[in-house]
Amino acid sequence: MSDQDRILAHLKSYQDDMVKLLEVFTNTDSPSTDKSLMDAFAKLVAREWEGLDAKVTILEQDTYGNHVKVEVGSGDETILLLCHMDTVWDAGETQKRPFRVEDGKAYGPGVYDMKAGIVQAFFAVKTLKDLGLLPEKKIVVLHNSEEEIGSPSSRPIIEEEAKKASAVLVLEPTALGGSLKTWRKGVGGFTVSIKGRASHAGADYEKGVSAITEAAHQMLRLHGLTDLEAGTTVNVGVVSAGTRTNVVAENATLGVDLRIKTMDAANTIIPEILGLKPVHPEITLEVKGELNRPPMERTEGNVRLFELAQKIGREMGIEVTESGSGGGSDGNFTSALGIPTLDGLGAVGDGAHALTEHIIVSSLPERAAIVAGLLLKI
Repeated sequence: MSDQDRILAHLKSYQDDMVKLLEVFTNTDSPSTDKSLMDAFAKLVAREWEGLDAKVTILEQDTYGNHVKVEVGSGDETILLLCHMDTVWDAGETQKRPFRVEDGKAYGPGVYDMKAGIVQAFFAVKTLKDLGLLPEKKIVVLHNSEEEIGSPSSRPIIEEEAKKASAVLVLEPTALGGSLKTWRKGVGGFTVSIKGRASHAGADYEKGVSAITEAAHQMLRLHGLTDLEAGTTVNVGVVSAGTRTNVVAENATLGVDLRIKTMDAANTIIPEILGLKPVHPEITLEVKGELNRPPMERTEGNVRLFELAQKIGREMGIEVTESGSGGGSDGNFTSALGIPTLDGLGAVGDGAHALTEHIIVSSLPERAAIVAGLLLKI
């Protein structure tokens, strides 16, 4: 029996244990913006890893939840695994919709995005240790607490750890159908603040300068920057304007989302957004914002990691396909540094951020086996 077959068989024997741990994790609230709940969940994650005799460090934070850094093994080479512990669900959601398994699928808040990925990372490393297959390299698993809100406190930690690594494996859920991700779009956020002049909409209409009219012009300009062929989208998703129907609006605010596939596109589009000029000469217009996550471009290093994962999958009779995503992850940060990065190594399922969120239970050991194989063969 090959090492990869041994890994898969061992992980399959752990499937019930994986589900039990996933139930505990899923039924523990961990909203990004609730530090006390996030800190409690971080302790729960840390305790599991301590049971493997790993070196576990709680990276304490003032504003956001604490992060958890796990170190296993030693060697000149380091592989970094990224997991986020936070979910988009508010406190109390797990009481409304507790973890359940039905027809081979596990449901619950954050089960797919991405508590299953944390479980898979843990059991992948545990299996290598059980079988005496831990590679002569250092494995670092970084669990952050605020990925769903842009990783404001963990980004420098992620980048620092990535610079020491030869490869980064991201345990975010797979794309639909189980595909792994070699690219992700970069994400930018901007606010356009527009100030006109208020007046009575009936008695003094001509004395007013409508911020809403200006906003309409600017929305058309912004949406005109979208280039679907190039993978660039600009979306005005939030509009706040006006006070009453009988008042010419003095103020308007636009919330803008930008998605780009390459830094070249970002360097072209962002100056255009920041450089918006008012159509009406008496309008004051201000634009603030930036690129929050650089694009994870489809680099040669990323593709090589995918091809290795595909080969490992085929050894086990699992066909692994390649894809990308319009959404960002912490893998964007590491890939932008030039570190080979492979994303989507977590659970197979669907419904991230939705009430239908679920994973395919049988995929837990299979996908963990791919992660273990990568740790062994990179």
